[in-house]
Amino acid sequence: MGQSKAPMPVVLVVEDEPLLRMMAVDLIEEAGFSVVEASNADEAVHLLETRLDIRIVFTDIDMPGSMDGLKLAAAIRDRWPPIEIIITSGAVTNAAAQLPDRAVFFPKPYDHTRLLSTLQGFAALPPLPGL
Repeated sequence: MGQSKAPMPVVLVVEDEPLLRMMAVDLIEEAGFSVVEASNADEAVHLLETRLDIRIVFTDIDMPGSMDGLKLAAAIRDRWPPIEIIITSGAVTNAAAQLPDRAVFFPKPYDHTRLLSTLQGFAALPPLPGL
């Protein structure tokens, strides 16, 4: 009898553009991850408050609402330090200088292979205390 593999971590995709969000969700699900989605930071925070199984957040920077993706990432690092964060943006920005600890930045259009490799690397890490 074979050993059962640990389930892939849940990824929260935060993107206000429905088509881009759908494409990201499809890509990540096809790689074997479970995905939940939010169209803005407020929805993302609500999901993080109600779901204890989210281990990775993949967020856009530019979003309407009470905070952008960088502020969301800072809030996640403050409130849920074990969660891994990937940030993306199509705008030329100095986002790298503003990233919280352990966050990774991908410029849009992001390389699908690199994104999936990063997600798989995060998935291979043991959960940090607190999750």
